[in-house]
Amino acid sequence: MRNPSDVHELFEQLRQKLHAQPGQALNLPGLELREAAVLVPLLEREGAPHILFTKRPTTLRSHAGQFSFPGGGREPSDETPLHTALREAEEEIGIPPAQVQVLGMLDESPTVTSFRIRPFVGVIPGALTYRPNPDEIALILEVPLGALLDPRASRREMWRRGGREHEVYFFDYGQHVIWGATARILVELLEKARGLPAFEALRSGVS
Repeated sequence: MRNPSDVHELFEQLRQKLHAQPGQALNLPGLELREAAVLVPLLEREGAPHILFTKRPTTLRSHAGQFSFPGGGREPSDETPLHTALREAEEEIGIPPAQVQVLGMLDESPTVTSFRIRPFVGVIPGALTYRPNPDEIALILEVPLGALLDPRASRREMWRRGGREHEVYFFDYGQHVIWGATARILVELLEKARGLPAFEALRSGVS
């Protein structure tokens, strides 16, 4: 896929899929989780779809040095979780909310740090100049979607926590490893895209 129009067709097909099958809220009665939201930024770069990740500084108290999507906890001033995702993306890396084309929402996901994350998928302009906040962002990483579709790039492990086993996903991109809640959100995004003509064309070019 080296044609920008093919990339935008993929984004449009994904938008239609997310509108037809919107993300579901968590239903965990009796479990108190703080609301959070992230933006899953997609962009076209050199005729190929890319996805943007941010790496947290090693000095942070939680998830230090890990890759994530722009986002954070919902503040009282945020009208909706989407406002949270867009506000955090602007504060963390300087993405203007008005320049995000929101495609839809993925399923809400719990974290081990007692958050419930609502992931919103959005397309951002490839010509944006990022303005990373050094207190929150150590690195901005744009990864070609095709690289994440390579079977050699992903793996999963069974981890035990609280007496129960659960799957932990990992994606390798060069020296970088994306895992945890971010990888779980990525897995769902790829599952949502499965079957879309433009996505299958991209996958066939990888295999």
